Amino acid sequence: MPSQPSLSRRTLLYASAVTAAMTVIGACSSNEKPAQQGTTNDNKTAAASKGSEGKPLAPPREFKESPQLAQQVKAGSLPALNERLPERPYVVPHRWCGNGKYGGTLLNLTDASNSGIIGEYVYGRSPLRWLNDGLDIGPGLVESWESNDDATAWTLHLRKGLKWSDGQPLTGADALYWWEDLVLNDVHPALPGDSGRSGAGTPMQLKATDDLTLVMTFDSPTPLTPALLANGVNTTDWFLPKHYLRRWHPKYTKSVTAKNWYEEHDQHSNWAQDPKCPTLTGWRVTEYQEGRRVQLERNPYYWCVDKAGAQLPYVDTLVFSVVTEPEVRKLQIQEGKVDYVHGAFIPIGLGDISGMKRTQNRHDMNVSLWDSGSGTGSVFFFNYDYPEEKMRTLIRNPKFRQALSFAFDRAEAQKAVYFNTGEKTTGTYSPKANEYQGSDEGRQIYRQWRDAYVRYDPARAKSMLDEIGVRVGASGKRELPGGGDLVIRIDVPADVSNEHETKNNLLKRNWEDIGLTVRINPLAPEGFGDQWANGQLMAQSSWEVGDGPDHLTGPWWFVPIEPARWAPLHGRMWSMRGTPEEKTEQNVDPWKRTPPRIDAEPGGPIAQLWDGYARGKAEVDGVARQKIVWEMIKVHIEHGPFFMGTVANYPQVTMNKRALRNVPTREQLALGGMVNTWAHPTPAVYDPEAYYWDDPSAHT
Repeated sequence: MPSQPSLSRRTLLYASAVTAAMTVIGACSSNEKPAQQGTTNDNKTAAASKGSEGKPLAPPREFKESPQLAQQVKAGSLPALNERLPERPYVVPHRWCGNGKYGGTLLNLTDASNSGIIGEYVYGRSPLRWLNDGLDIGPGLVESWESNDDATAWTLHLRKGLKWSDGQPLTGADALYWWEDLVLNDVHPALPGDSGRSGAGTPMQLKATDDLTLVMTFDSPTPLTPALLANGVNTTDWFLPKHYLRRWHPKYTKSVTAKNWYEEHDQHSNWAQDPKCPTLTGWRVTEYQEGRRVQLERNPYYWCVDKAGAQLPYVDTLVFSVVTEPEVRKLQIQEGKVDYVHGAFIPIGLGDISGMKRTQNRHDMNVSLWDSGSGTGSVFFFNYDYPEEKMRTLIRNPKFRQALSFAFDRAEAQKAVYFNTGEKTTGTYSPKANEYQGSDEGRQIYRQWRDAYVRYDPARAKSMLDEIGVRVGASGKRELPGGGDLVIRIDVPADVSNEHETKNNLLKRNWEDIGLTVRINPLAPEGFGDQWANGQLMAQSSWEVGDGPDHLTGPWWFVPIEPARWAPLHGRMWSMRGTPEEKTEQNVDPWKRTPPRIDAEPGGPIAQLWDGYARGKAEVDGVARQKIVWEMIKVHIEHGPFFMGTVANYPQVTMNKRALRNVPTREQLALGGMVNTWAHPTPAVYDPEAYYWDDPSAHT
């Protein structure tokens, strides 16, 4: 009998690391009671402090403010509080929030001074707001709203007395400036966001009947408008400070004559980079150092209060230090130089938990796990619109992509990357999406999509490749149908995280095991997005899919409507619908158009998805709309996978200083959290403006 092979030292160390990590992950589970995290002053039970009130809370009769601002009022440099707050401020409705204390600084990290991460911490610019992990929609800048019977017209009522951070009033004119002077401007490159389009992709008509009333009119029913107005990604520019920006717009300032006037204009419209640009968020930028740090301080005109009437935010100053190297970011966390961490942003993964636990006496932070809400974990996807014809034809063959999915050993990736958490998946939308909740049929179609091509079956993968003509040639490697070198190039930004890097190396090995040639191609992060949007790259493997809270209000992976995902040129075509450029360059090669764009083949999968999206957005009946989504999922199953997942809903690391209060636990969140989504901006949806220090003087 042959002797058993001995285990290598590397294998033993890896096994030990996995065991240690799993032990620590267990310690971070819902059974562990965090040290005073998210407690309230009246010591409510976890059950009583779960979720948020679904209906708006009435504002209290009296209000109070930060001592810092009170001194400015006393000195005459700032108006009184009742002149700064709207007539009816927004009351933060989270049941886990207790009354807080003013003062202190909150230290955070980011990978770039212009990172979109900063916007994920603040929800103050949004017309409406997600609550309860996407189950409810609450008011925001818009206090109330209604539609006509067929949902083709929506009326939005702004809060009376809202003010920009410089004290100027917010009015409907600020929305019209964004819409008429930028989006509909023939020169400005802004395109209408999804909240401003009908299901057919046609831009809305927007009018202000008075300073506080906006009317949106569409060419077809748009019942999803409230949800689209709550989406963090869709609503970032709905209101722009016309009184500040008009000086860089040729319509209002005759001295602006440059053809590319919009470049300087847009630099000043970015509140997160221009400290002089007024904003509506809880903190305003006061210091912007390119590549070094961004500092934000309390907005004295912020329009949100706690249940006792205290104007938010509690914390005086928010600081984002720029650290480009992931390992340096982790070291700074372990050394206690950071107060709050969302693992998706740093990134801190499950493999880092053990190290964070060992250094807890230095960083003094709770290490806990929220649900990621991810539909894929680390995701791989081809460019459906790749310019080289033979390779594009192969990429568009569903059997090619299905074969590659069967060749991927997700169990190995689940163990190596996610420490056996989450659930193996072909790649879907978030398991928390509304269409999967509440009915057996919804749960069943989720499982069908999840399991469609998830099984590890390299023999079947080889057979499918042979069937479509991707056979092994004289070189011993598989070739293109009809002959010719076949190289799968995985394009990734050079700063890709360990999570994706490990998964990509496993993909490469798995696919080479069935005879394919695979190259991982690191590229400079600068310009990567533009290259992808122009259709120049072959494949990506450095993202994940998590969007929701449903398929149609965060549809970017589900339907190609913009150029950043799996069909960039199709997405660009959709995004230009209803604009003057839509019908131009029709006789020009799609890859040579400016910008590159291509229309859907009639009857093809993208045409089917576009049609379903148009019908779904226009369907007033919720049950019928859900069935349309299920039909679209079947297109993904039959013609997909368009994006290939690893595991879904793995835990996401969150960390906060023990002395930081009103940070919710997983148990206090309605669905356990939904961290890894942009449409549901996290942590903004949980109002970090309500976080506070138990002793602010110790955190200045």
